[in-house]
Amino acid sequence: MKNLSFATEMHLKLGAPSSQSVESLRLLRAFMKLERRQRCEIIKLVEDLATDDVVPDHPLS
Repeated sequence: MKNLSFATEMHLKLGAPSSQSVESLRLLRAFMKLERRQRCEIIKLVEDLATDDVVPDHPLS
């Protein structure tokens, strides 16, 4: 962060972020770097996994 006083103030008010929050932000940053088509595919995959409608042609590993 460029403004250290702002970062310090936020840290004092909110405390340190959890490791889950940091990982979520890293994943979001990586997701935003993908092409639009790839983001749509990932969203569809996550929605399918959430509803157990996984397509057998797409292994998870």
